[in-house]
Amino acid sequence: MSMTTPPGWFPDPAAPSLERWWDGAAWTEHTRAAGPPGAVHTGPPQAPAPTGEASGRAKVVALGAAGLVLVAAIVTGVFVLGGGGEPGPGPGPTASAPESPTNPATTPTTPTTPTTPAASPTASPTADADVLVDQLNGVSLPLLDGWERAERPADRVPTAVTQDEYDCPGTTALCRTGRVGTYSVTADGNASARSVAEQDIAEAAELAYDRDSIGRRPYNGMKDHREVDSGRVEVAGAAGHFVRWRVTTASGPGGYVQSLAFPAPSGGAGSMVVVRFAFDAGPDGPPLSAIDRITRGIRPTR
Repeated sequence: MSMTTPPGWFPDPAAPSLERWWDGAAWTEHTRAAGPPGAVHTGPPQAPAPTGEASGRAKVVALGAAGLVLVAAIVTGVFVLGGGGEPGPGPGPTASAPESPTNPATTPTTPTTPTTPAASPTASPTADADVLVDQLNGVSLPLLDGWERAERPADRVPTAVTQDEYDCPGTTALCRTGRVGTYSVTADGNASARSVAEQDIAEAAELAYDRDSIGRRPYNGMKDHREVDSGRVEVAGAAGHFVRWRVTTASGPGGYVQSLAFPAPSGGAGSMVVVRFAFDAGPDGPPLSAIDRITRGIRPTR
């Protein structure tokens, strides 16, 4: 059970050299220079007398002809900083309340200084700002300048796209000049990276430039294709293979599609990663050298 912190002067959470008046429910605008230990806690100038429950209040006792005023702070319970509860002074976590003095008539009690908690650690992002992470396959791809992570629901795999976009010639949707995505492939235990890449390229070209995953034909379909390059390449410390096609579309500039296959760092025998590239052709498309830069930057995540 939590109890209200009694009114009084407490160290200002924002300025340790000052004390600020706590009225029993909230901080007020009244401040003063921090006093020496054991200083008497009284109300702020022109401040209305703090009100609240009797339990936990400081009581003022007048003693002697000189009118010496001592404070007997009678507090039971603990200060609790709770969700939705009434906060104690300062942003501190739960702290023990000062014990009641044995002889309140002669022993003044200074309230325990609230403890300021360390700042909560900032939550780590799921991925670094400069990489695209595929947690399933245990790899990351670099995000080049002018690229970003795709946020569309249709992108069911980790995907990066160029930031520039334009009206697709065959639909009302928006197209990007470049796309890169990672896919998980379970192949026969004897399958090579080459065979996986050669089998994947046709599907990669169809999804990029013929009919996408939700049935749209952004370029009014793919008319033709030809292989322009293929070969072995080292990827994330493993032997991979790539196949690249030049695609001609019914509308728009067409483009280049590449399937890059290599053993998944996080998988067992037969587990392969396929990275699919789709770059628009023409002066507005990304340079093909970006494919090589991304390939060289692929890294295992564990």
